[in-house]
Parts: sequence; C-alpha cells; structure tokens
Amino acid sequence: MNQESKVALVTGAASGLGEAIAQRLAADGMVVVVADIDMANAGRVAKALTASSISLKLDVTQEQDWVEAIAAIEQQFGRLDVLVNNAGITTMGTVEDLTLEAFKHEFSIDVDGTFLGCKHGIGLMKKNGGAIINMSSAAGIKASSLLCAYNAAKGAVTMLTKSVALHCAEQKNGIRCNSVHPGAIHTAIIDKTLAQSEDPDALMETFVASHPVGHLGKPSDIASIVSYLASNESGFATGAQFVVDGGMTL
Repeated sequence: MNQESKVALVTGAASGLGEAIAQRLAADGMVVVVADIDMANAGRVAKALTASSISLKLDVTQEQDWVEAIAAIEQQFGRLDVLVNNAGITTMGTVEDLTLEAFKHEFSIDVDGTFLGCKHGIGLMKKNGGAIINMSSAAGIKASSLLCAYNAAKGAVTMLTKSVALHCAEQKNGIRCNSVHPGAIHTAIIDKTLAQSEDPDALMETFVASHPVGHLGKPSDIASIVSYLASNESGFATGAQFVVDGGMTL
C-alpha cells in the first residue's frame, strides 16, 4: 500500500506542530483528518490540504468525542491507517507550586487523550494495519524541576506507547506504535509557555541554551520524522523512542 491510499488522523492539528504534521502527510499524498477543538482553524487547515481532507471537532479528553470521530472516519473513508496523537499542553511549575487541578489537567490532555486515541483508533486501524505516532517529548526522558506535570505526563506517554506497541504486536494486527520526542520547537505553544514565566526572555535563553546545536527546532523537523513513521519504510519500528531534540537529552 502506498502513501496515496492512506487515511491519517492528526489531533491538535489546527495550529503549530499538528498543522505542520498534517501538511506534511497531505504532501505525502495522504487524506488527512484535521481534528481539534478549534474548528475555525481546523477547517482552514483542512481546506488547504488535499481535496478529500476534512476537519473534525475533537476534544481528546472526551471519550464520546473519540467514538464519534472514529465512526465518522469509518463512514466516510472506511479505514484509518495513521493516527498521530499530537494534542497536548505544557504546564509550568514545580511540585510545590502546582495545584492538583493543574496537574490533572495536564494529564487529561496529554495522557488521557493519547490513551483514548489508541484505544478507539485501534478498533478501526486493525482492519488493515497501520501506524500510531504518539507525541511525547524530550521532557519525557529528561527532567526539569519547572516541568513537574509535563515531565510526568510525557513520561507516561512514553511507556503507554510501549505497552500499546507490545499489545498490537502480540495481537498480530499489523499496527505499529512509536513515540516522538521533540526538543523545544518554535511554535505558538512556546509563546504560551513563556507567558507563564515571570521572565520570558530569560526562559527563552534557557530553552535555547539547553540545545547543544544552539537553536530551537522547526515544526518541519518533527513533521519529517512523523512522515517516516507513518510510511511503510518504518515497517520494522515499533515501541521505539524517536528523539529529535538538537542534543538536549545527550
């Protein structure tokens, strides 16, 4: 099966990294389902992609939204070949600073959303096999005292990915599951993270300095590795961590 016959679902695809991933998969020839809670921008992104691409409203924390999204994809396309669980947030704060509410909110999007995507996506994907790509982070490997919730959530995504990969391998359903671990990528989410800091300029300098290459990554850097993991060329890769972080975790 070549790229042109594949259907891909990308969450959090209305902007930033998700938009870049959707654009790359569409350029590869896939039909892309642009899923987000921001329907205005999701529609804008989908309209600029292939003629068959569509947008869907999807709150990744709500199981019923996932049920309805997968049903809509099955009804319209009859298959799902690639699932990119990209939707996520970054919450700043130490273990002493964070409220339990903020900690749980981070998990609800980054972990619950990824779990629900895998759970419900597999049901449709196993008809033909396919690839699940979960967006973890360099923060899922290397800790920071200021990223207590984010470290914990992305660490959970990393291990969830391995569990899903092992399950699919044991079931012989043809589905591979891998995680991608970006360093700091220059998107709007960086600006939102900086806005939580008392000294945004100093925090940005810290972000840059933490990358031995001396600069932040570009959305296209991550979209490229997602493209590879979504392709048949990565057919022997599953349960693996693909680190694209400018040397941050070295």
